[in-house]
Amino acid sequence: MSTRVGPLDVEALRSRLDRATAAAAVAGVDALLISPGSDLRYLIGAGGASFERLTCLVVPVGGDPVLVVPKLEQPGYAAVPTEALGVEVATWVDGEDPYALVRKALKGTARTAVADMTPALHVLGLRGAVGGEQVLAGPILRELRMRKDAAEVAALRKAGEAIDRVHARVGEWLRAGRTEAEVGADIAAAIVAEGHEAAEFVIVGSGPNGASPHHSLSDRVIEVGDVVVVDIGGPVAEGYNSDSTRTYSIGEPRDADVRETYAVLQAAQQAAVDAARPGVTCEAVDAAAREVIDAAGFGEHFVHRTGHGIGLDVHEEPYIVAGNDLPLEAGMAFSVEPGIYLPGRWGARIEDIVIATGSGSERLNNRPHELVVLEA
Repeated sequence: MSTRVGPLDVEALRSRLDRATAAAAVAGVDALLISPGSDLRYLIGAGGASFERLTCLVVPVGGDPVLVVPKLEQPGYAAVPTEALGVEVATWVDGEDPYALVRKALKGTARTAVADMTPALHVLGLRGAVGGEQVLAGPILRELRMRKDAAEVAALRKAGEAIDRVHARVGEWLRAGRTEAEVGADIAAAIVAEGHEAAEFVIVGSGPNGASPHHSLSDRVIEVGDVVVVDIGGPVAEGYNSDSTRTYSIGEPRDADVRETYAVLQAAQQAAVDAARPGVTCEAVDAAAREVIDAAGFGEHFVHRTGHGIGLDVHEEPYIVAGNDLPLEAGMAFSVEPGIYLPGRWGARIEDIVIATGSGSERLNNRPHELVVLEA
């Protein structure tokens, strides 16, 4: 269980709780029911973990928040300044009914919003105890979470710099004769060594495996001439994540079309970054990348959205995808990561985290965007 509060002070956390309460009222719900996870960490500084025993932060519109937590797990929240935040702690022990504590904290409500990733075990338990209508809390909290404040931007910038240092070292491990899994293990260790709390994910997609966007690792032996997609990231101490992709070649690419195709991808990624600024819609940023790739005849080989928001979760709002007409605002952080994937042959992706600023955007990843050719 994470007990880290990070750099946020009590005033910042209190502001988040107040804004969440106000947002709930505007959304027409009587209370938020927040289970362990990134929403809980956003509101009180510690995310905890979900088990069969209920932990739930009750945030009523008309009263003070209450953290319902098993007594045996209460020490895991010792770093949370509950008293200063005005959060009452209600503990329970095995054999007692935790859902009754939630009902008591609500003092009678008709409509509650439950955290999106709450286990079904607890959703149904809460529904039976509380009654009334339940809706998702995600649409309420994402309005707060996708607009990063200065401390959050600083944490994301720190994460971006840390993952850039890892990409700068990939040539130490990525070479012919090694398996993807062997390379991935070295990269995972470096992610921690360069300033992350953990390696959240490591993708090393070599040769034909690079044509699968979410390929992870395998026992495939990397060969001379392979194009290799390396997509890596993880959280720093403050809980905010990095996520960056670069594409490598082991010596000169085996396939004659790699460099020309990669140039298309590089132009598409730059076009999307250039388009990303306040007032431009998420779908317009997606279109900026897609138009370049479509025009070059690779449209069918760009099989995913251009990007996703990032923060306490690797994937969160806003999503840079067709159909999302949300205008970008200063403080929104998201990936820009078009890819071209040629099944059975090779694939490539370029990914940076970008933050919309007052007048444009800032890349948080600054490693070269060209195809990185390593010694064979």
